[in-house]
Amino acid sequence: MARYTGPVCKLCRREGQKLFLKGTKCFTEKCPVERRPYAPGQHGQTGGGRRKKASEYAHQLREKQKVKRIYGVAEKPFRNLFEKAAHQTGVTGENLLVALESRLDNVVYRMGFGSSRKEARQLIRHRHVQVNGHLVDIPSAQVAPGDEVRIAAKSKDILPVQASLAAKTKPTTVAWLAVDEGSRTGRMVSRPTRADIPLAVQEQLIVELYSK
Repeated sequence: MARYTGPVCKLCRREGQKLFLKGTKCFTEKCPVERRPYAPGQHGQTGGGRRKKASEYAHQLREKQKVKRIYGVAEKPFRNLFEKAAHQTGVTGENLLVALESRLDNVVYRMGFGSSRKEARQLIRHRHVQVNGHLVDIPSAQVAPGDEVRIAAKSKDILPVQASLAAKTKPTTVAWLAVDEGSRTGRMVSRPTRADIPLAVQEQLIVELYSK
């Protein structure tokens, strides 16, 4: 599957807001969104005045791109998650966000073991993460209520984990997760709801885009 390997700060600047893709750098004065609060590219500073008013489709597309970039998910798996969410009971947009929040890479990030979702994915790919006592190297694996997520014993003191837990800017643990930083262990105590997901996104626009 193709994946984006370019500068992630450009993605934040394209969306016009911080997506927190760069870990601790996002909380410092070095954050490019703070230093260059305009779109990347040749016409980033000058093109705004000449642009036409964004269409309804453009707003929907930007919201989808923003959510994909926040979670680091490519189009095909993102669309697959949407299709599953659409066939579940409840509100489709909320179901989609809950499925994204329940990904293993996001759970590791929310627990504070990785400073960004990208770093959390790397920990998982390098087999530093266990789910219910078994090594799991698939970042997209879904975590269910009651599942225990821990950093493997041999990896508890590796630098990325230590640095992430020590950082004052690490994400605040959400209510649906319980974390013991000392043992590098966490548990999903309940399935997240929309109110539990601290994202300023309009998921209904994504539903409208895919429903056309």
